[in-house]
Amino acid sequence: MTLRKLPKINVTADSRVPLNGTTTLTPEALDRWQPEIRAAVQGDNTISILEPIGEDTFGEGVSSKRIAAALRRNAGKDVTVQINSPGGDFFEGMTIFNMLRDHPGKVRVEVLGVAASAASIIAMSGDEVILAPGAFLMIHQASALAMGRADDMEEVAAALRQFDSAMAEIYADRSGMSEDEALTLMASDTWFNGAQAVDAGLADEEANIEVTASTGDDNGGEKAIRRIDVALAKQGISRKERRELLAEVKGVKHDADPAPATHDAGLIQALEGLLTSFKKGI
Repeated sequence: MTLRKLPKINVTADSRVPLNGTTTLTPEALDRWQPEIRAAVQGDNTISILEPIGEDTFGEGVSSKRIAAALRRNAGKDVTVQINSPGGDFFEGMTIFNMLRDHPGKVRVEVLGVAASAASIIAMSGDEVILAPGAFLMIHQASALAMGRADDMEEVAAALRQFDSAMAEIYADRSGMSEDEALTLMASDTWFNGAQAVDAGLADEEANIEVTASTGDDNGGEKAIRRIDVALAKQGISRKERRELLAEVKGVKHDADPAPATHDAGLIQALEGLLTSFKKGI
């Protein structure tokens, strides 16, 4: 199935809607994500998506700017996109999807570990989508943090339904299922292994892709930080506040936050203990 026939998906948010970040990154996706998984072999035309989508708390992650640069280096060439990502920012995911969809060369997507949420949208851009044995796709509804009055919440709900509809259109166009069927699967946070993804029409093949486990210095620590970030976000703590809190936990000062933050010492101590527990695998 060729995705070059897919419509370009454009989604805009109403500036009046008080969204505090629109994301499809979930704790379950983080739990299943093994950031150490990498492809054993990479070609010259390989684009790696091995982190959350969009910049995370510390300015890390896969941005559309980075993918745009990689595509410029491979102008007109066939590319292989290797994915192992728990998802992330909805708008960045949509932007990357559209960039890859518009790429004139053939796009081969290889899911090495997890392509969840926004990363699963990116996976749908492939002319062919291959899952390695043991790899998973996950689709679900968009989520956001918001604050305001009842009218504001109604606007947020309407915006999220718009985002869900855009994602359902992509899954439906890829698979041949109806948009209503896609929306039902999204509402249930559906995980697909390789065979299930092929049966659903979301992938073309489950095939052997040689992978390896990176021996990076602190993959576990990075994953723990992101899990804490998600937990804080679920409590309604703003992105700026989370940046400040986690920077203090790590002992890192960000240039983007020039003024030193003042927080309750007990909260900082609790976060430090939680981070230590995560690092120990508790």
